[in-house]
Amino acid sequence: MSILIKDTTKEEREKIVAESIGNISGQCDGCSAGIIEMYDDYIEGKKELRQVNMEFHARYISGVGPESKNECPIR
Repeated sequence: MSILIKDTTKEEREKIVAESIGNISGQCDGCSAGIIEMYDDYIEGKKELRQVNMEFHARYISGVGPESKNECPIR
């Protein structure tokens, strides 16, 4: 099954993200909404999933992000 925007509907993309993330409510204090929001551009058909993940990875590697290690990296 393709996960490309051209091959999926918005509903299918929502399901792909939900199934990929799983139950994250206990993983991080208050940042689960941020993790899900990170994928909004994919769900809305603006960016491919690969692009969203690459942008997140680039921010993580570059060190641009939270001031504290206790903060969620998505915010």
